[in-house]
Amino acid sequence: MTQDELKALVGQAALKYVVPGEIVGVGTGSTVNKFIDALATMKDQIKGAVSSSEASTVRLKALGIPVFDSNEVESLSVYIDGADEIDHQGHMVKGGGAALTREKIVAAQSKQFVCIADESKLVDALGAFPLPVEVIPMATARVMRQFVAMGATAAVRLKDGQPLVTDNGQHIVDVKGLKITDPVAFETEVSQWPGVVTVGVFALQKAQVCLLGTTAGVKTLNF
Repeated sequence: MTQDELKALVGQAALKYVVPGEIVGVGTGSTVNKFIDALATMKDQIKGAVSSSEASTVRLKALGIPVFDSNEVESLSVYIDGADEIDHQGHMVKGGGAALTREKIVAAQSKQFVCIADESKLVDALGAFPLPVEVIPMATARVMRQFVAMGATAAVRLKDGQPLVTDNGQHIVDVKGLKITDPVAFETEVSQWPGVVTVGVFALQKAQVCLLGTTAGVKTLNF
């Protein structure tokens, strides 16, 4: 199966975690787009969605699924999102699509996080994928120097030759050369650096379930 077919497979499998009559938390990215397409087949059974990005909001609305502001919803039964990496404990690296801050907000108000990914995303230790960090622009150079002091390399993510601007008006620093052996401690430390809005390690809001697309079908990992 192609990677695209694996994404469609897990997107469809995630429907069984959607609670009828409730509002579902919806993430961002190519795998989630497959889930949104699948969700449209049961849109009459749910109240709507809380979305983690402008791109997902546009896709949901185009398919006739109402989108609520996160401030209008006290809690969500489930949040369904992809990952750039996920380890065997359910810790993830996310933010390849630059939506990490809103993803972390929606994850924090959800009772369950279901990660949907293809098997290439499962790793023994986080860090092979460049770690996204959303930063306030005036802090960019200093935050990058702090990562360099850890032995990593860091670069501002560009779009059309200019720093990419997130949905929140901030910049993204992508960090390479890390091996994150203690994701909770790493997330806790970097989150406290002045100017860091969100670090793309999801350890405090980790996945409880991962639906992994494999050539043998969907494999369910529980954490």
